[in-house]
Amino acid sequence: MKLISEKDWIKKIVELEKRANKEKKATKKQLEKELINVIRRNIPDKKFGILFSGGVDSTLIALICKKLKTDFVCYSVGLEGSPDLVWAREIAKKYDFNHKINILKLKDMEALFKKTKKNLKHVDTLSVGVGSVLVSAIELAKKDKINTLFTGMGSEEIFAGYHFHDEAEDVHGECWKRLKTMWQRDMFRDFSIANAMNVELVSPFLDEDLMLTAMRIPAKKKIDKKNKKIILREVAEDLGLAKKYAWRPKKAAQYGSYFDKCIEKLAKQKGFIFKKDYIAQL
Repeated sequence: MKLISEKDWIKKIVELEKRANKEKKATKKQLEKELINVIRRNIPDKKFGILFSGGVDSTLIALICKKLKTDFVCYSVGLEGSPDLVWAREIAKKYDFNHKINILKLKDMEALFKKTKKNLKHVDTLSVGVGSVLVSAIELAKKDKINTLFTGMGSEEIFAGYHFHDEAEDVHGECWKRLKTMWQRDMFRDFSIANAMNVELVSPFLDEDLMLTAMRIPAKKKIDKKNKKIILREVAEDLGLAKKYAWRPKKAAQYGSYFDKCIEKLAKQKGFIFKKDYIAQL
């Protein structure tokens, strides 16, 4: 997938919103079919990777790729004992995914943060924390000469996965708003890193057909007072994912990997009160 301009991205989302409002509501079965189709048509001719956190998005992508009998490796990164590594190991073992992990230590982190910062055009604590997960995973993949990586980017936006959706009076209005702003929030960061490291990111949840299908699903099937991304989790279960994995609560990459904790510890060690000041001086 290539990164288009922010202007073109917003224009695309506005057009999709108009179409979604005119078309019939979509069903869970239609969503399942579209998700499989999108992944199938984006499978490269050679071995590829999946950025694998053990969350429902990356696990569902891996499960579908396994059903399609494709040649892939799941890549996970984090500190020992971090939630993402614990879940990723368990799931990969249960479903026999080819799985490689990069276990980092606190002493490794400053060099990684500096490397990530060099690959970013807009630098802040969040971008460095999240971006470092991507940089570390790409480094692992490149050792295997893999240069195509699937990501779960976009799932939170189209399936109401953020805490903002809990508070929104108009859930789908919030989804469309988040889609329009994600270019600046997530896409520019991740694609900038990927381009700098000469890899291609494939994000099935940002496929136009899949976004349109997902946004034609009623909001009440996505979120309630207890759960988010309900219909996606149900699709995962229907495709054979065990309930405990399908319903694992979301944990942002910088927290699931413990990278944010590292930023905090290193900031304190260097005498900084605020994480942002530590990141600024790297």
